[in-house]
Amino acid sequence: MATKKKLLQAAAGSAGGAGGLDIPDVFSTYLYTGNNQDGTVITNGIDLEGEGGLIWIKRRNAGTEHLWQDSARGAGTGTSYKQLFSNLTSAQNTTTNEGVTSFNSNGFTIDNGGDINQTGNPYVSWTWRKAPKFFDVVTYSGTGVAGLTVDHNLGSVPGMIIIKGYDDTRDWAVYHRGVDATNPEDYAMVLQKTVAREDNVAWFNDTAPTDTQFTVGNKLDINRSGYNYVAYLFAHNDGDGEFGPDGDADIIKCGSYTGNGSSDGPEIDLGFEPQWVMIKNASSAGPWVMLDNMRGWPVTDENTFTDHMLWANTNNAEYTTVKRANITSTGFHIRQTNSQVNTNNDNYIYMAIRRGPLAQPESGTEVFAIDTRGSTGDGNLPTFRSTFPVDLGLYASSSKEFITRLMGPNTLDANTNASQHNQTSRDTDYMNGFVSFTGTNDAQYGYMWKRAPGFFDVVAWNTENTANRRLDHNLTVTPEMVWVKSRDYTESWYVYHKDVGSNGFLSLNETDDNTVTSAMWPSPSATEFGIRENAVWNAGTAMIGYFFATVDGISKVGSFTGNGSSQTINCGFTAGSRFILIKRTDANGNWVVFDSLRGIVSGNSPYILLNDTQAENASYDIVDPDSSGFIINQETQNNLNVNGANYIFYAIA
Repeated sequence: MATKKKLLQAAAGSAGGAGGLDIPDVFSTYLYTGNNQDGTVITNGIDLEGEGGLIWIKRRNAGTEHLWQDSARGAGTGTSYKQLFSNLTSAQNTTTNEGVTSFNSNGFTIDNGGDINQTGNPYVSWTWRKAPKFFDVVTYSGTGVAGLTVDHNLGSVPGMIIIKGYDDTRDWAVYHRGVDATNPEDYAMVLQKTVAREDNVAWFNDTAPTDTQFTVGNKLDINRSGYNYVAYLFAHNDGDGEFGPDGDADIIKCGSYTGNGSSDGPEIDLGFEPQWVMIKNASSAGPWVMLDNMRGWPVTDENTFTDHMLWANTNNAEYTTVKRANITSTGFHIRQTNSQVNTNNDNYIYMAIRRGPLAQPESGTEVFAIDTRGSTGDGNLPTFRSTFPVDLGLYASSSKEFITRLMGPNTLDANTNASQHNQTSRDTDYMNGFVSFTGTNDAQYGYMWKRAPGFFDVVAWNTENTANRRLDHNLTVTPEMVWVKSRDYTESWYVYHKDVGSNGFLSLNETDDNTVTSAMWPSPSATEFGIRENAVWNAGTAMIGYFFATVDGISKVGSFTGNGSSQTINCGFTAGSRFILIKRTDANGNWVVFDSLRGIVSGNSPYILLNDTQAENASYDIVDPDSSGFIINQETQNNLNVNGANYIFYAIA
């Protein structure tokens, strides 16, 4: 039987309604490494064959062009690829020997060549699928007569329109709703240039676009008689988005903000956490700044320069030592005085796309994976493999290191109270895993989590020196377990668990029992999480928080009372647990981890300790498999299942 999610998606596709579509269905940032092979398939999950859309590709480490190909003009062959380049005025390139050769039902296929597929080089592709209230692409023929109207199927008033004459050497024209507070249709921007907005009726005929048409003037760049044009239309959702399981979520915003010239710059409230943002100074000269969470957009202070930035208007390689903005749970926060994003009183326009998914996972393998660096590995990268981009990785060797996408190339040790430390090889710059060192080691394992509603979320923030701090999160349900750590200071991990209660906490790096502090975690909810205790941070500290919850049949955050012998812990699973974490709370006890790759078996099951550097131990029969969850047996080494003792656990199917 088809799931509710899939039924909604099927109904939404060609029928024209956007309700039910999730963000991974309509937008993708996909990283890949070139192999110089014709017919290389990029599988990003976007249906371009049936629905159509836009593909934008850029090599990250060299000065190559920004390649655009779209379904309206079609793919290409070895001598006719119909490429456009956002940093050039040239007409579409029909003679190059590289490009997109087909639009597929789950991505696209590329040829070889340095701009898109040279062996060993890193590339980024962004894909927009046509969908009402998100994106549309249309072509039209110029007449040279002002007031030409062009029909579209965006289903809403466009927030941004980008137009290029594809058989003429002319500028890229940009309409944006935020370029002027009153009459944005009077102005235009130019994509391949750094220039400020231009007030000229010849661009858009001083006519506002509608939900069915846009209008162009008689400027040759967008309306030359006998020439052909392609227009890319991006929506602006403002409480009228129709995405996600309930068909009511916004996923794209085209807005503006005013710079304040401070390193503590404007904080833009999108109503969602972005995964991709493009920013341009509309008042003055400046590049089209592009940031996304896949290439590297960590949450840091204004003095830490680790944002990975591209400019849409130049062929420059990716900048990796800059600071422009921080992602927040509800938008983004400008963190530099740089004129590209924050000159005092200048007007900046942006387009932002929401991080997904919006729907809860349907299986544990969608959001959690375990891999080993053992002798069965192939030595290629990433070191630990999954079937999804990793938001949190636990690299378990003698130390237990947390690697987090929102932290960039920094790690935190679960087994110590140390501040973060930089490890460039502990990275998440992959679509299918994390960590970039080769070789094998049978004692090293990787545990991988993907953020998903109801299952797991990550929040990174900088503190305020207040006694009661409330954090926005995107778990969409009330958190049942939270791990909080200062990134800058030597400070213990603080752990909230629903069955310990809002007045108590545990420390992930300690064996201590529950510490009681009045109203330590005030009023957690499905959108916010409160922290009372000032000792958790110092003023101006960078913090990280991991949020966990129960999803029926996939994860379970719970507790049990020991019985002194053996008992089954029913987690509501059907094929047992792949990951189990157990901690005694009424007396000292380790944070004990079992997993199915090491072996959850009838007999001695290997385990590790999150709070310790000791090697794997396989000397005890602590847990046994059970289809509903797991069986816990009494074992004195770690005080597990002691009669009358209290325990918390976290399990993943």
